Amino acid sequence: MTTIQYLTLIDTLARFHLRGEARQFYLGYLWWLLEPALYVAVFYIVFQLLLESRQPGYLYFLAVGKLTFIWFSKSVVQASSSIENNKGLIAQVTISKAVFPLAAVQQGLYRQLAVFSILLVLLFFSGKGQFHYWFWLLPLMVVQMILISGVGLLAALMVCWHKDFQHLIQLGMMFLLFVSGVFWDVNAVADADVRRWLLFLNPLATLIDAYRQILLLGSMPKADLMSVLLCQSLFLLTIAVGAYRIFQARIALRVLSR
Repeated sequence: MTTIQYLTLIDTLARFHLRGEARQFYLGYLWWLLEPALYVAVFYIVFQLLLESRQPGYLYFLAVGKLTFIWFSKSVVQASSSIENNKGLIAQVTISKAVFPLAAVQQGLYRQLAVFSILLVLLFFSGKGQFHYWFWLLPLMVVQMILISGVGLLAALMVCWHKDFQHLIQLGMMFLLFVSGVFWDVNAVADADVRRWLLFLNPLATLIDAYRQILLLGSMPKADLMSVLLCQSLFLLTIAVGAYRIFQARIALRVLSR
């Protein structure tokens, strides 16, 4: 198969699974918007109303962080189980196993485009958004897509080897939720060295901070951090693609033997 054919197949699988998910629920595609909105509402009630956070514009601050995190976490978790969930198809058709986690990543992209579109509309009409650098959203989303693809492919490979990794991945997402600045500002960390290492070691924290810089503060993302983030994302994706080429046959045997 050519690259175009693979990309078409990935997109077709993503759309197929999205339609299947929508048919399972009464509200269908509306859950694309309701689920993240409910997550944001829960965190807003806890941190703004119960813990009385005094940060101005906290609702939009939280929404940008949480929606960015949900795109990453939900896509990676779905990608991690995608090969295992498609072992019936793997037994019948010879196909690159990377197609399945990449299709899950594509599903996440479609959901995020819908959710981010609503967020941008709300920011525009509320007057809370800063529009000067919104064109930076496109390259930033491309970088995040590369990061999600690399992590999702590696997560799926880990689950193929041992299903126990599924639980570790979910615990890892919980850990990232608290250390990535979803409901607090990374720039509020007083120690500059700690802040620098937090952003360097946690690509998701860098992403969330970059989205807030663009959407809420009206400034460009930090060039040095974005360069590091791009290199990290490309490195993970390169490692993942290489691993699938090496272990292509063993992946199928491992999954089908269970």
